Amino acid sequence: MQATRETKIEAKTDHALARAWEALESVPDPEIPVVSIRELGILRAVRRGVDGRIEVVITPTYSGCPAMSQIAGDVARALDGAGLAPYRIETALTPAWTTDWIGEAAREKLRAFGIAPPTGQCGSGAQALHEQPLTFVPPAAPVCPHCGSPHTARLAQFGSTACKALYRCNDCREPFDYFKPY
Repeated sequence: MQATRETKIEAKTDHALARAWEALESVPDPEIPVVSIRELGILRAVRRGVDGRIEVVITPTYSGCPAMSQIAGDVARALDGAGLAPYRIETALTPAWTTDWIGEAAREKLRAFGIAPPTGQCGSGAQALHEQPLTFVPPAAPVCPHCGSPHTARLAQFGSTACKALYRCNDCREPFDYFKPY
């Protein structure tokens, strides 16, 4: 997910916020360290609170994500390392995170790491504000991130984490995780 226009303007005029964005850019996702929490859309906002403190807003990839305490700790270490205390870290559950917030560069990093990125769109923007059923089964089998073959088969609905499914390529026979779209 991209930062809001207001957040970008605020960061340009507030050097501490700009430094915070820079420090947080390199915080990796603890389960997929090849991508940052910003690239996955977990990092939602960096702003000033009414008390003047820096506020960092993070959203879990799903409400029971076990990595959120690790992510909050990593955010705190990055801000401390940049000398940006005091700050506050908030977890926002709404709007719910969606794989639509994963940028194209992050999808390529996932693919290079051996994880098939989510396919299709789950519904972002105005459409996301309305109720939609969640689907955890892709409309078509994902392409193998190792050899590019479209001939893949699901081995298990859940892979190394609940947000991924386990697949195997029928051509190169390599197993891989598929980041489920939701």
